[in-house]
Amino acid sequence: MMKASFKARYEPDKAATAATVSVNAGDFKLRASLTDATVVNGPSLNGLALAVEKPGFFIVDYNVPKKDIRFQFMNSIRVAEKPLNLTYIHSKGEGRTILDGALVIDSGNKVSANHVLGTGNTRLKYTYVHGGLTTFEPSYDLGKNAWDFAVMRKVYGDDVFRATYQTSAKNLGLEWSRSSKQNGSFKIIASVNLAEEQKIPKICAETTWDFEM
Repeated sequence: MMKASFKARYEPDKAATAATVSVNAGDFKLRASLTDATVVNGPSLNGLALAVEKPGFFIVDYNVPKKDIRFQFMNSIRVAEKPLNLTYIHSKGEGRTILDGALVIDSGNKVSANHVLGTGNTRLKYTYVHGGLTTFEPSYDLGKNAWDFAVMRKVYGDDVFRATYQTSAKNLGLEWSRSSKQNGSFKIIASVNLAEEQKIPKICAETTWDFEM
């Protein structure tokens, strides 16, 4: 089976598009992604990326124009009879390695941690789902010594409202998204920096269409 998706992003001063095609090959998935930079001004390798994935085990991404390869390995173990999901990500070009872990306590509670090796960039996050509709996500950045907060609420089945606040940058974000297999998906995002004197909001919209062939 072949799957394809098309995404468009609109901002007041610019627009961007991207497309992805994936093919199942036994236990593996082969994926190719491109952006508008690949076709604008004639076909080129700009924005082209290739990937091989074995779901639940590993992903290998190759950025063609940058000649950069990224490895991602996933595994799951049990700690006190609770699933601990582990992810190892290494980008060869950037020389950066990320370790990520998430301990699922139950259907409504999850604790996760993310650390960039060789740096002080460590983030701890707690996720609490209330009634299956409302999600609270406080997180703490050890490097910045700052808290971030996110609240999500599902309404009308396919609609999700999300509010975020970054205490270090004083950024407030609001997001409305809808996911539908028949009509595609869209997302409207608004953000404002409360530290700025004029506090002018930034707005963008995204639409995504998925196809099966």
